Amino acid sequence: MEFIDYHRLLNNRCRRRSFLLGAGFFTGLAITSQWSPAIAKPKFSSYPFSLGVASGDPLPDGVVLWTRLAPDPLNGGGMPLENVVVRWEVALDENMKKVVQKGKALATPELAHSVHVDVRGLEPERWYWYQFRVGNEVSPIGRTRTAGAFKKLNFAFVSCQDWQNGYYTAFQHLAEEELDLVVHLGDYIYEYGPQAGGPRQHNSSEIFSLADYRNRHALYKTDLNLQAAHAAFPWIVTWDDHEVENNYANLIPEENQSQEAFIVRRANAYQAYYEHMPLRESSLPTKSNLQLYRRFTFGDLAEFNVLDTRQYRTDQPCNDGLKPRCVQAFDTNATMTGQAQEQWLFQGLDKSRSRWNVIAQQTMLAEYDFDPRPDTGLFNVDQWDGYVAARNRLLNFLQQRQPSNPVVISGDIHSSWVHDLKADFNNPASITVGTEFVGTSISSDFPAQFIAPAQAALIDNPHTKFFDGAFRGYVRCKLTPERWQSDYRVVSTITSPNASIRTLASFIVQNGQPGAQRA
Repeated sequence: MEFIDYHRLLNNRCRRRSFLLGAGFFTGLAITSQWSPAIAKPKFSSYPFSLGVASGDPLPDGVVLWTRLAPDPLNGGGMPLENVVVRWEVALDENMKKVVQKGKALATPELAHSVHVDVRGLEPERWYWYQFRVGNEVSPIGRTRTAGAFKKLNFAFVSCQDWQNGYYTAFQHLAEEELDLVVHLGDYIYEYGPQAGGPRQHNSSEIFSLADYRNRHALYKTDLNLQAAHAAFPWIVTWDDHEVENNYANLIPEENQSQEAFIVRRANAYQAYYEHMPLRESSLPTKSNLQLYRRFTFGDLAEFNVLDTRQYRTDQPCNDGLKPRCVQAFDTNATMTGQAQEQWLFQGLDKSRSRWNVIAQQTMLAEYDFDPRPDTGLFNVDQWDGYVAARNRLLNFLQQRQPSNPVVISGDIHSSWVHDLKADFNNPASITVGTEFVGTSISSDFPAQFIAPAQAALIDNPHTKFFDGAFRGYVRCKLTPERWQSDYRVVSTITSPNASIRTLASFIVQNGQPGAQRA
């Protein structure tokens, strides 16, 4: 498999004067601007493609291409309040000689001069290369792949990349993997102000305004390893809490902020998220909402149900945190997904004809009692452990309707886990209805003081096959019709930009046999 020398492309800015452009048409997002008409050849104070390129949401006939014009990325972008025409091309080769699609998109100040091009008319299950141009400036070249009737599928899932806590060396290694796809499960940015002690710091105090969130996303996207991973594969993204605020729930903030102020903050965060992700126009925020749950099918091999467990959830019970469960944790009206999304999930699973049915979501689904003593219990009620009735509805559905090979992939907890999903977690002999793989973080820490207690509690949680809280990285998954393999890939350190990678553990699920076994 051919790989792009992305860092070289960034260094020379890809200013190839021989770049061929022809007559195109406007595509992607083009909204009416209150400012001036589009300018085709603007002048920039610095390289406008400082945040790289990305692609995502692959379909059998298309994919979304993304970039943002930002010559001064950490100070609002550095663009004039004018619409700018951006040209794009899609080719069959990494040298961009065999162009098969091309056109124009409008980068507007209302959306921070981001571009979301929904390219259609492509061939299924095929690699493509793409590039943007504005004026005399040319972007790096990205690589993407359409969905299709895959016979095998290689993908990785990632989450939780706190800038301040460590370097993104894991993304450097991920960009070199042989993958078809990357799934990001949330906490793409963190909202906190600067915190001393880490290898690098945030660029402002805690963020609230639209400008704040734009600058924070830009800071994260200046990381060359993250840019390389985006440019190497299409991504499917969803969020968790830190894209807005830690442990928020729907319109309920964590801190002592009025709901009116928080609604504005959430709307700012949602808009900035859309502006910086390879999402279709169907996810364009309306008021303070953003449509993010969606489904992707790879023939009869795999179907991904991508959930949003923050925007619609009810408030965490028991005043949140790690504690014994109170009566509210069993409330039948409590929800992680909201009723509409829950029914959408069940209907999709019921209709699926795919061998592997993936539920891509944020917090750990399986029960985990952190207190191994008998007749006690200690649970993280921000996870599904605080929404027991909602979890039971999902597990009961899996038991009764039996969709083929349900596998849940999760993030959030900054540590690695493997769980058998039981019909009744209080009865180890109950039927196993699915498998959950929980991936560690890219850079966010699992508190060291919790590692030993979590390990000690394994004896009280026999459905849990694996736990590690010491290492950061990602999970690489290899799917065939007969087997799923998850490799827990971890870096040696996050405090140095020069870290090695290794496989910490591997687990397999055999077709028709829910539950994971060591590879």
